[in-house]
Amino acid sequence: MAGEEKKEALAQEFVAFAVECGVLRFGEFKTKAGRLSPYFFNAGLFDDGAKLGRLAEFYAAALLDAMREGGLEFDMIFGPAYKGIPLGAAVAVELARRGHNRPFAYNRKEAKDHGEGGSLVGAPLKGRVLIVDDVMSAGTAVRESIALIEAAGAQAHAVVIALDRQEMATENGADVPYSAVQYVRDRLGMQVATIARLEDLLRYLECQGAGASGADHARVLAYRQRYGVAQ
Repeated sequence: MAGEEKKEALAQEFVAFAVECGVLRFGEFKTKAGRLSPYFFNAGLFDDGAKLGRLAEFYAAALLDAMREGGLEFDMIFGPAYKGIPLGAAVAVELARRGHNRPFAYNRKEAKDHGEGGSLVGAPLKGRVLIVDDVMSAGTAVRESIALIEAAGAQAHAVVIALDRQEMATENGADVPYSAVQYVRDRLGMQVATIARLEDLLRYLECQGAGASGADHARVLAYRQRYGVAQ
């Protein structure tokens, strides 16, 4: 299977898995930007060992593809609090299982004033750091992670996320003509790997046909046409 076909197949399999787990839902949901989105992705609902293990397989597959095809490189993994902590740990375990063992660290929201102290836990932050997160919307969490990583003397080098919403980010309450992923990639110069994108979700819904899926496809497409960014 060619590289692009393999990535598309992985994305379709992931979207189906997320829908099956109830992680990807359809309806009406308010985003942080105040938009009414016809879909919502909640990685917190990968809530048992089997789901989390399967999710880690998807992340690892996307990362290994980006390493082979896109030249993505990193020396260690960082999981930002809170959702990024189990995601980063699971990805570190799966990568090690596949022969790519990397150090792993995460942060606390509140600095600890006893024991080892501080807000960072795990391996010391150094070298090129990969940030693991679920969905990048405004890019706020990534910017906070970058600040922590750079303050520790390491380089925030790459990001991997489960779903790229491919929609306009907001700056000071106003829409801007680029997504958070594009901002991180093009303006901060970081490598970004994704398992699936909004266009993969639309393709999945289109393949499901009429009925509820057809109505969901129409609503998601309308949302994409209103808030989507040029690729």
